[in-house]
Amino acid sequence: MTGFVSFVSSGPGDPDLLTVKAVQRLANAEVVLFDDLSAGPILALAAKGADLIAVGKRAGRPSPKQDHVSQLLVDHAATGLRVVRLKSGDCGMFGRLEEEIVALQAAGIGYEIVPGVTSASAAAAAAGIPLTRRLSARRVQFITGADVTGGLPEAVNMPALADPMATTVVYMGRRTFADLAARLIAHGLPPETPALLAEAVSTPHQKISRHSVASLAELLQTASSPHPALIFYGPLAEFGGSDV
Repeated sequence: MTGFVSFVSSGPGDPDLLTVKAVQRLANAEVVLFDDLSAGPILALAAKGADLIAVGKRAGRPSPKQDHVSQLLVDHAATGLRVVRLKSGDCGMFGRLEEEIVALQAAGIGYEIVPGVTSASAAAAAAGIPLTRRLSARRVQFITGADVTGGLPEAVNMPALADPMATTVVYMGRRTFADLAARLIAHGLPPETPALLAEAVSTPHQKISRHSVASLAELLQTASSPHPALIFYGPLAEFGGSDV
């Protein structure tokens, strides 16, 4: 008897941003393995009596190993249960989805992927800005600001990231942005390039503030916050008026 795993995207945190399919899968789940950022009001949509298991990873905090999370998925599904793996944002975006899919495939367990609102789209909407603009921002690029060690990834295309005509969104980059900004400026990105810091998007703690690349790098060298953050830079980061 083999169960089934639904990889469900929870969006940035606001239950109203869940898809209809995501709500349905949560309502029918017997087991829910959830990320830290998927906790809170979204878990209230899970079926009554469902087994809720926290498996989230947060920088600087004790976290379950990825192999352990993948094995939990296999073990629960192998008993014939309907399992939801609840991931923050869109589960295909910097969410270690591939490792968990590989484990299920090796065990012969079926799965589906339920896409959702990635944090970049939600943050842009909250800031009142588009992600693209004709003529001056025809390209959007999403990058991670942290590798498996927590440091800035080395194998990155710096000329592409320093393109002043692109909208760049940095996930998990609060700790490494000062280093990234120095490299960007060294590769020709103007220090005054507009930047935007979006924290705790779509939650009651949401804060969006506008800066330049240089001033944001300076701020983040000393400022700390427990909330997840995204960083935007490029021509559209200045669009939309005052901080929100």
